[in-house]
Amino acid sequence: MLKSFALGHHSFSCRHRYNTVEIYFFRIPLLMLGSKRTQDMPKVQDRKRRSRDDEENRKRKKRDDDTAPCKSFDAMNLKPDLLRGIYAYGFEKPSAIQQRAIVPILRGRDIIAQSQSGTGKTGCFGISSLQTLNETSNTTQVLILSPTRELAEQTAKVVTALGDFMNVKCHAAIGGKSLGLDLKQLEQGSQVISGTPGRVYDLIKRNALQTQALKIFILDEADEMLSRGFKEQIYDIYRYLPTSTQVVLMSATLPASVLEMTHKFMNDPIRILVRRDELSLEGIKQF
Repeated sequence: MLKSFALGHHSFSCRHRYNTVEIYFFRIPLLMLGSKRTQDMPKVQDRKRRSRDDEENRKRKKRDDDTAPCKSFDAMNLKPDLLRGIYAYGFEKPSAIQQRAIVPILRGRDIIAQSQSGTGKTGCFGISSLQTLNETSNTTQVLILSPTRELAEQTAKVVTALGDFMNVKCHAAIGGKSLGLDLKQLEQGSQVISGTPGRVYDLIKRNALQTQALKIFILDEADEMLSRGFKEQIYDIYRYLPTSTQVVLMSATLPASVLEMTHKFMNDPIRILVRRDELSLEGIKQF
């Protein structure tokens, strides 16, 4: 008795003989199947095209939502104690860069902000950093690098003042000051470190500055840091950071060296441009 059936691209014949089964294989033409596939191909391509368009629209909408200006600090859903610190510090309404950059930073986006002194950039990343902190933990969660000791100390003072009602521990780790003081402060716990590249890298190598819990890495005046020869130290520091660390870069200009850094460090960053003379938003684009 001979029975035939098809499976996939093959046809089978089975013959029962004395309780055994003999199976014969032979190929069948796929002309009809090929014809059907050819007919369906435009539909498949159309579906893929629509899917790509939908995905691009979703990404565009997300970018628009992230960069829509937030006109007041109250609308940013900040912690009540942080809001108290902001108003106590004297801020009344967000500057142009703060309107555009704080919310996307809080949403976890990498940011390139082209902004000079006087545009409110320190308050921008200071507020964002304080909002993301886990106040119940004394581990270092925010690392801010500055090109000069004076700027690092000033940044630490601003962050401390903004977080006055949060009991935040912020320490300035800079060269020219006692290394022993840095080691003691880090042993006690500092949630925010504002420092210069040389001293910060030294503390990391000594295992005094732990980076496992770091959430945000901020490079302030990145172009100035590179012009002072800190490129290798910045790269060395970055290698010690968790892969999930969010990167925020502030720079007055964006030379090739800074752009090279953004390509290596950042994940689909948003780029924000602020003009110093008007202190208002000039433009914004995905970078």
